[in-house]
Amino acid sequence: MERIAGQTAVVTGASSGIGRAYARALADAGAHVVLVGRNEERLRSVADALPGEHLAVPIDVSVDGGAAEIVRAATERFGRIDVLLANAGLYLPGDFAEADLSAVRALLDVNVYGALAIVREVLPAMVAAGAGDIIVTSSVSGHQAIHWEPVYSASKHAIQAFTHGVRRQLVGSGVRMGAIAPGVVLNELWGIGEEASAKIAAEIAAARGIDSTDVAEAVLFMLSRPRHVNIRDLVILPTAQEI
Repeated sequence: MERIAGQTAVVTGASSGIGRAYARALADAGAHVVLVGRNEERLRSVADALPGEHLAVPIDVSVDGGAAEIVRAATERFGRIDVLLANAGLYLPGDFAEADLSAVRALLDVNVYGALAIVREVLPAMVAAGAGDIIVTSSVSGHQAIHWEPVYSASKHAIQAFTHGVRRQLVGSGVRMGAIAPGVVLNELWGIGEEASAKIAAEIAAARGIDSTDVAEAVLFMLSRPRHVNIRDLVILPTAQEI
């Protein structure tokens, strides 16, 4: 973890679930954490519980100018951005024939455009510095089409294509880029809050789900590899998950 200590890390979608676990893990490893989320009250609650230096930026990554504002606030406070965890995301299951198109657009705005926008804003300074790490939160449904969540699956397929394409553009720059693709994670995205500890423990014991901290630990592993190692894709699943 000594490679992470003292670095500045931006985490989008940091007010709950995987993003909250990312923020906690990075802060515990000694990073300066910039937490981004739409819900200011929840975001500040997470930030206030972190050790070390941190900054909460309550903003929607999908709004015009949002990504630029995040980067401006982070660099004004800490001088640079070393790590970006582009994690903000929405979930929409169900039959597409019955889908609410406004919900479809909102999901694509956050899951796809929001990720692309924040990556675009951090890249020039990382390339100029010859170093940096970008990890995008994908999903196992970005590796195969899952029929009960076709819109969400499509958004994660887009993230996979984006990550692979931009990583190839970055070869030789010193900037690493990859994606982590979880399966069933027992958090708010699936309607399970931290207060449901007994349910989470039971599902983990049955190997039907993993915890957000499991994903965060995997991301710390990706970030702490020697600079000559770039983990492009890491799929992390509960042992009993078939897909």
